[in-house]
Amino acid sequence: MNIGIIMTQSSSQGLEELKWKLIGMLGKRLLDLLFKTTRIETIGFEKVASILASRRFIFAFWHSRILLISYLYQGWNGAILVSQSEDGEFIARVVQRQGHEPIRGSTTRGGLRALSQMIKNLKENPRPAGIIPDGPQGPRFRVQPGVIMLAKKTGFPIVPVTYSASRIKVFNSWDRFILPIPFARCRVVYGDPVRVPANADSATSSDCSQRLEQELCRITAAADRFYDHLIN
Repeated sequence: MNIGIIMTQSSSQGLEELKWKLIGMLGKRLLDLLFKTTRIETIGFEKVASILASRRFIFAFWHSRILLISYLYQGWNGAILVSQSEDGEFIARVVQRQGHEPIRGSTTRGGLRALSQMIKNLKENPRPAGIIPDGPQGPRFRVQPGVIMLAKKTGFPIVPVTYSASRIKVFNSWDRFILPIPFARCRVVYGDPVRVPANADSATSSDCSQRLEQELCRITAAADRFYDHLIN
């Protein structure tokens, strides 16, 4: 066994970890600075206030709308399902700095393992959870089955949430990711909660999925429309 190769690999891994730690720290600080310049209003909070106070719920938000949601709820020690992609690594490092626990997996890589881990985790240590139901690669604005299974197994209600802003940069990505411009006005919109019965069969689960998808699309369109945005 070549000791030199082992030392080189160890050094390389150490530098890689240092890089991601710095990215997480910088990412969090940049988001803090950005959103401290904005004015944030909430719509529909009263319909979910008691659910959020219980700390036993699942936030569902589209891939393009993660930034403000993770910022508002930093320090809540939420369990957040994050993909194993490089983009997911960036998100994981930032949400970890925000006081959450990233659980790595997605609909395409390590999803079942991560979902099983999340279900076990939430049953043993009830706390908020967060899932991006159209991540990590779409289709955009389409709910994948993981969030429904998580709600069924934990008994936690799903709280749809989204946001938009008066001035935004829209990226030419599959999800049409939005980045609020400094000093913009932001509007956070909470939708009607979706509860999945513990004995839900495939038809009931499918109905819950459709209701969640429709509600997320409705509140996202409403938030964008308020600022006269049409994001195709």
